[in-house]
Amino acid sequence: MNQTDIALLAMLAEPHKKDAAFSSIVRLYQERIYWHIRKMLLDHEDTNDVMQNTFLKAWNGIDSFRGDSLISTWLYRIATNETLTFLATKRLKHIGSMEDEESLMFQNLKADSYFDGNDAERKLQEAILTLPEKQRLVFNMKYFEDITYEKLEEILGTSAGALKASYHHAVKKIERYLETEAE
Repeated sequence: MNQTDIALLAMLAEPHKKDAAFSSIVRLYQERIYWHIRKMLLDHEDTNDVMQNTFLKAWNGIDSFRGDSLISTWLYRIATNETLTFLATKRLKHIGSMEDEESLMFQNLKADSYFDGNDAERKLQEAILTLPEKQRLVFNMKYFEDITYEKLEEILGTSAGALKASYHHAVKKIERYLETEAE
């Protein structure tokens, strides 16, 4: 556990400092959590909704946080679960195929005024959208956020070997997709 987590946990243990401690947690992690969610959802508004739910769930569960993991690991786990729940709910509402959902997400990305990526970034995001959810999640966390397999193991509750395999398969699929697009 790092010094920041130790200090924040000590503040959380004191009822009169709990609000300030949680505000510090939000300030410290909100940008990373935003981009973690955004890589999966691509849409700014949906990301804000899921991020708000993530921090609300964290606030409601802060008293039961035992400090067995880093605060960031705990927040990533909540954000990941909230994101996957959001995607599943969205899919049920639209009762469409996964391909339809991916196509809709990509169209939303193209129209998103908050997206400032170039054509290469759009092609990469399109390639990432072709991955199954689990591979997409592992790829985003490893490639964009450079999270170690050990930390991914804690966040996702999956063995490092399975995560390495997911990442490897994701990279190969993205390479094939980009090669086909280049032809």
